[in-house]
Amino acid sequence: MHSSVHVNDETSRRPSARGLLAVCKKLSTLIHVNGLCQPSELGRASGVGEMEPRREQNMRLKRERIFRVASDFLRARGFSAVTTQEVSAAAGVAAGTLFRYAATKSELLLMVYNEALRSSIADGAARAALMADPADAVFTRLRPLVAAAAREPENSAAYQRELLFGPHEAKFRAEGMALILALEASLSDTLRRAAPTLSDGEARVAGSALFAVTHLAIARMTASGIPEADAIDDLRRQVTHIVTGALQHTPAARSAAREEMKETEQ
Repeated sequence: MHSSVHVNDETSRRPSARGLLAVCKKLSTLIHVNGLCQPSELGRASGVGEMEPRREQNMRLKRERIFRVASDFLRARGFSAVTTQEVSAAAGVAAGTLFRYAATKSELLLMVYNEALRSSIADGAARAALMADPADAVFTRLRPLVAAAAREPENSAAYQRELLFGPHEAKFRAEGMALILALEASLSDTLRRAAPTLSDGEARVAGSALFAVTHLAIARMTASGIPEADAIDDLRRQVTHIVTGALQHTPAARSAAREEMKETEQ
């Protein structure tokens, strides 16, 4: 009987689960406040939160390997000669793993050349940053796109084709189209800075037209074999026409044109 009472007394003195949790929280707070250990260190020590960052790192490293191999193969041999099987083998990943990052060879092409497009856009923006004349600034923004296409005509033609006619749901096509839309919006902003009274609609149409003539310059060069110098010269002329025409659509320009017509008639 005495033993039974003793056991019951010991049991009654044991802390409940809720009490243990409160003590743990208190200790954690004291440790953190006194600078003995940061929460991230506690997580690493216990393994909490370790798996997700490692998984993300592995995914990033695989994507970088795939990108690097695909870029090297495409630039060395051209789009038509490259296969997804050799890309996956050289990148050290299974074919099924490759398809998680780029489902088709066209997706690989888009993945690689989206970055090339991004680089050309940034290059043009940096070169045009201090230019005062809007036509010169716009042409300077667009010229690197044509120059890049001239260096790799086969891949550039395939890239343009995939951007225009590829599946709408394709991830990297959507990414490439977003880059183009951002470029068009930036060109529109350049025109609005030159002519603050230019309407948003006129500026938007002009921005789209400017990229359209750039696309045509690339297509003529890559598909018809037009020399790069001729394609760039044509682009300069078309950019000048579009920018000049857009700036004449401001209310002030239209008013001045009407006054000039009246004077001519008199």
